[in-house]
Amino acid sequence: MRALHVPAAGEKPQIGVVPVPAVASGEVLIRVRAAALNPIDGAIAAGVLAGMLPHSYPVVLGRDAAGIVEAAGPGVTHVVPGDEVFGHIPLTPPIQAGTLAEYVVLPAATVVVKPAGLTFTQAAALPLAAAAASQAVDAIGARAGQTVLVNGASGGVGSFAVQLLAARGATVIATGADVARLTALGATLVVDRAAGPVADQVLAAHPSGVDALINLFGRTDEDVPLAALRPSAPIATLAQAPAPGAGRPIHKIMATPLREITAPLALQAAAGTLTVDVVTVIPLDQATDALTTITTGHARGKTVVTFP
Repeated sequence: MRALHVPAAGEKPQIGVVPVPAVASGEVLIRVRAAALNPIDGAIAAGVLAGMLPHSYPVVLGRDAAGIVEAAGPGVTHVVPGDEVFGHIPLTPPIQAGTLAEYVVLPAATVVVKPAGLTFTQAAALPLAAAAASQAVDAIGARAGQTVLVNGASGGVGSFAVQLLAARGATVIATGADVARLTALGATLVVDRAAGPVADQVLAAHPSGVDALINLFGRTDEDVPLAALRPSAPIATLAQAPAPGAGRPIHKIMATPLREITAPLALQAAAGTLTVDVVTVIPLDQATDALTTITTGHARGKTVVTFP
C-alpha cells in the first residue's frame, strides 16, 4: 500500500510502498478514505520523539483517519466489515503504525461509527483536535460569563476550542491573523500578534484581565501572554507550560481521543452545531509539502488527505 512514511531513523518522510498491516485482537482494519495531518506528525517525522518512545521503522505518519472497516479482530463487537468509521492511533510504543496510508489498523477503543451526516473528510479531521479542545475547555471549567483567551487559535485545536467555549456562553478572545474565520467560529475579539504584544492588546479591551487561558502556541514563557490573565486564572496548555504562579492552576493537556469522547463531538458536528473547520483538502502526493506547512505553524484550520 502507498503511505507517507519515514523509512529509517534520520531520513526524511516520503511517499512509498509499505506492507498492509495485520489486524489483531482488539483492533480494526480500515480502508482509509481520509486522514488528517496534525502537528505531532511533524514532530515524529523530525525524530523529536525518538529519544522518548521506541520507534519501529518504517514509521507511517498520521494519527487520525476515517474509512470503511475491512476486518475486525477478535473481541471487537461494535463494528463489522462495511461500516463507515473514524478513529485514532494513540502515541503508544513502539511508534510505527500511522493513518496516512491506504489501510490502517486502529485500536477498537478509538473507533466510532461515522454519523451519516458527516463526510469522511470531516470525520478524519475530528479525533485528535476536537478531543484536545474538549479536554482543555473542561480543564479550565469554562462557563457562561467568563472571558477566555485562546492563544494560537488558528489551527485545528483552536477552531474547536473557540466553538466549544462560545457554546458554553464564554466570551472568546482568539489570537490569529484570520479574523473573519475565527469570528465566524465564535470569537468576540481576534488579536493579531503582528500588531503588538498580545497581552497589551487584550488588556486594552479587558483592563481587569481574562478569566482563563487555553494555550496552543509557543515554546517559551515569552510566547504565553500571562500578563493578560487575572492572578488566579487557570491555564490549559498543549504547548509551552508556563511557570506556575501562586494560586494559578496549570493543566497540561494530553489528548485522549477515545470513542466516549469523540462520538458525542461527531454527533454535534453531524447535527451542525459544531463546525469541523477543514481548510485544506489534498491528495496523498501533496502530503509532504502540507506537513511542512503544519510544522512551521502556518496552517489554518484542519488539513486532510483524501484517498480514492
